[in-house]
Amino acid sequence: MRETYGIGRVEAFSDGVIAVAITLLVLDLRVPQSADGGSLAGRLAALWPNYLAYVISFLAIGIMWINHHAALRRLKAVDHAVLVVNLLLLLCIVALPFTTSLFASYLTAKNGGQLAAVIYAGSFFVTSFVFVAMQWLIVVRRRSLLHDPPGRRRQRAILLRGAIACPVYVVAALLGLATPYLTLAVCIALGLFYLLPIRSTE
Repeated sequence: MRETYGIGRVEAFSDGVIAVAITLLVLDLRVPQSADGGSLAGRLAALWPNYLAYVISFLAIGIMWINHHAALRRLKAVDHAVLVVNLLLLLCIVALPFTTSLFASYLTAKNGGQLAAVIYAGSFFVTSFVFVAMQWLIVVRRRSLLHDPPGRRRQRAILLRGAIACPVYVVAALLGLATPYLTLAVCIALGLFYLLPIRSTE
């Protein structure tokens, strides 16, 4: 029989890590220096890639937090495997502020924009993949740890909802090889999709 642990500390630790990651995003919204030349309005306008990348990544991490909360809420306890996959997920989330800053810095640059876009979309792909793996572990392999194990239809709905993001981020990365603006457009569209109200699978 597997050793299990309470869910409270896992939720508290995860919420703290995600809160730090989402807070780090704002560090890329730097204050323009007067020595940069031009008007303040112009210098602020030049930072539009930073603002846009911040909003997209903030929403993406926020959506992950909402779904992460829903995933943990299903559990009455966790085991070692769930703890390990949860740590991997947090590892991916904490890296997102770096890839966001990289993408924002190179979006309008003459060189490096395509690679930055691929890295940005790739980081979200890996994060989404690990999250789907965690969902699969919880609702398929660790049903004994659940308060109310879902039926097959509900199980498929839970997994499909998260799995949609993976191929979309692959497309976003490939489009980034042509222009980083296509990566930006796909990420915006995916964020809007996950913000749309849907019939609950809970």
